[in-house]
Amino acid sequence: MINGKRVLAIIPARGGSKGLPRKNILPLGDMPLIAWSIKAAKDSNYVDRVILSSDDDEISSVAASYGCDVPFKRPDLLADDKATSVDVVSHAIENCGDNYDIVILLQPTSPFRTSENIDSALEKFISSSAKSVVSVTESDKSPEWMYWLNESDSCLDPITPKLEQATRRQDTKAAYVLNGAIYIMDKKHFLETHAFVDLSTVAYVMDSKLSIDIDTKFDFEIAKLVLQNENL
Repeated sequence: MINGKRVLAIIPARGGSKGLPRKNILPLGDMPLIAWSIKAAKDSNYVDRVILSSDDDEISSVAASYGCDVPFKRPDLLADDKATSVDVVSHAIENCGDNYDIVILLQPTSPFRTSENIDSALEKFISSSAKSVVSVTESDKSPEWMYWLNESDSCLDPITPKLEQATRRQDTKAAYVLNGAIYIMDKKHFLETHAFVDLSTVAYVMDSKLSIDIDTKFDFEIAKLVLQNENL
């Protein structure tokens, strides 16, 4: 609980994963991937309950063994490639959200997000009176160096409207990307807007090292290297 508001953390983990099969329960260090997010949520000073949303019995069993609540089995309709995270969170709230004011989505593919990150983001949510807070990290490339590719003639169309593109990194303005690690929403606002991010969303900036998002085997190998070489 924070500032009198009860906090529900939702960890979504479906069984199907085309980029890296069974990635949610693959071993990373001394724990399966999903356990990193469960531990971070359970170590938070403010999260009241941590639940799993999954269609997969094996993932549910692994999550439960690390202390995560598994109050329901996600229906098949919300477990295919067409299901959105908004749909999954809405379903979880419908089933478990009555007694909670704040909802956090913690994707298991962000293993290095810490309990301190979760608590700092929640504190920012409260102090800013925001309706939503999402984690971001600084992009290593500026949009000023990015282009759309014109499919008809392969010419480059600049993404930014500036007529003169920056030629030096130090001349560009820092840009930030969603890192997928933390989404915090006022429950009522989320149910009204069905969105994690809108024009009033406040950013919580995270270090790039903690922002690794695992979707492919390459991502997973990078995470293992980071774990071997950093004190995480």
